[in-house]
Amino acid sequence: MVNMLTSIRTEGDKIEIVNQLLLPHTTEYLEISTIEEAHEAIKSMKIRGAPAVASLAALTFAANLSKALASPDRPSFLSSPEDLEKHVTPILHYLYTARPTAVNLGAATRRIARTLQSSKDAGKDAVTIARDLVTVSRLVSEEDYARNKKMSENGGLWLAAFHNLQASERLNVLTVCNTGSLATSGYGTALGLITFLHETQRLGRAYFTQTAPYHQGSRLTALELQTLRISSTMICDTMVGSLFQHHTVHAVAVGADRIAQNGDTANKIGTYNAAVLAARHNIPFIVVAPISTVDLDIKDGSQIPIEHRAPTEACVIRGALYPPRFGSDGRRELAQVMFTPPGLESDTENVYNPSFDVTPAELITAIVTEKGVAVRREGEKVFDLSGVV
Repeated sequence: MVNMLTSIRTEGDKIEIVNQLLLPHTTEYLEISTIEEAHEAIKSMKIRGAPAVASLAALTFAANLSKALASPDRPSFLSSPEDLEKHVTPILHYLYTARPTAVNLGAATRRIARTLQSSKDAGKDAVTIARDLVTVSRLVSEEDYARNKKMSENGGLWLAAFHNLQASERLNVLTVCNTGSLATSGYGTALGLITFLHETQRLGRAYFTQTAPYHQGSRLTALELQTLRISSTMICDTMVGSLFQHHTVHAVAVGADRIAQNGDTANKIGTYNAAVLAARHNIPFIVVAPISTVDLDIKDGSQIPIEHRAPTEACVIRGALYPPRFGSDGRRELAQVMFTPPGLESDTENVYNPSFDVTPAELITAIVTEKGVAVRREGEKVFDLSGVV
């Protein structure tokens, strides 16, 4: 079996992430030792993908507390439940601010906060509460892999049934951004669905968009599909319509950073474009995401906060020099270049650079979680997600 890539690796309280800004040409692991380093890694997109950033935040929080518990000179915040609460509450809030659109991050910090409150209500002392927080924080990451496997199976089987797939037939699926092992704690969400189809001999070909301006598709999804030896084709973001006109595509499968109560879904910029074109060509559009991505406190997509990135990020591109040049260490030399006119990057008025867009529920055919598959009732434009959360 081919080994999947991984975004996070741990050994005890030691946490390392692969620097995704350097992939696919350089594999560099960065040690994350502090809350501030975790925040910076998430904010700068050294690690990305809603499940992965939640895992890193929770694991770093757990390591921070675990080290305090193991210290011979225990810090003062472990002297009482109240002091512990005063210490951890601003940390959880700070971690959440790293990527506010990704609801998994908020779900993780709220889960930790609820554990703090329930342990306090149970009359536990500060040390015991801290141990409870370490346990629940680590579960955020540990539970992710099994969840991803289940939702990928749910989505793959649903899609095969939707097309009444026969034994000799194969499905071609388009995906956007990167939703595989690099975006999660393992296996992936939408890319997990593609992987499941491949593993069960139901996949014909995977298509993926480059996903500008960060090129998560051409850098990360391409690398994952190559690693898994899955037949695949990259397209530019502007080629989706042409692909649908000239090739048979059986579904579009995407992940999600936040799903509103009615099914409106925030995901990587370019997802909405693909959904509109899929609807025009009668191609099913599937959202694959864990329950933690569903935000029942938000009525619809208009209430989802959309992160806007710096103008510079849309004006530069990084990669390996071509033709290849190698440094003294044998590695390919990398470069970052600006491809826009000078000064364009200097003002947010010059560059519109949202990181996410919102796809209306009426353009989505199915929403898949680890609990099952939701579809809209006939004639309805919104989802009832009560059966899959």
